[in-house]
Amino acid sequence: MSGETTRRFEDFAVGEVLDLGSRTVSRDEIVAFAAKWDPQPMHLDEEAGRASLAGGLIASGWHTASLFMRMACDTVLARSASLGSPGIDKLSWRAPLRPGDTLSGTMRITDARASTGRPELGFLGCEIELKNQRDETVLTMRTTLMMGRRAKP
Repeated sequence: MSGETTRRFEDFAVGEVLDLGSRTVSRDEIVAFAAKWDPQPMHLDEEAGRASLAGGLIASGWHTASLFMRMACDTVLARSASLGSPGIDKLSWRAPLRPGDTLSGTMRITDARASTGRPELGFLGCEIELKNQRDETVLTMRTTLMMGRRAKP
């Protein structure tokens, strides 16, 4: 690649499913994230995790969401004219992320609309799903991406 972005708003199609790749999470990553950002016992200590509803050490949901963000940046956003997001419409943690789990993810484009007030901008509606190696859904999210447009009316 020449350093140019490869995808702009017009290059994404409604219904398209983007592969976010996969990522394995370690016990040390789970504990380090929790120690800094979400120091609840079930994220820091195996024994506390076993005593919790989770039945073992689990990653913070925010860690899981951060892993999604990294996967999306590595596979889609860094190779596009991404301009950020106005927010998340829905975020659900459906199953715990445990040490040694491998996440794989998809992002499905659900809708696309050009901005009426800013012709250089388009909005892509997205549904995200992360699954573990047992095909259990770990995270779902509905969000909107802002993308730079190639064509300006």
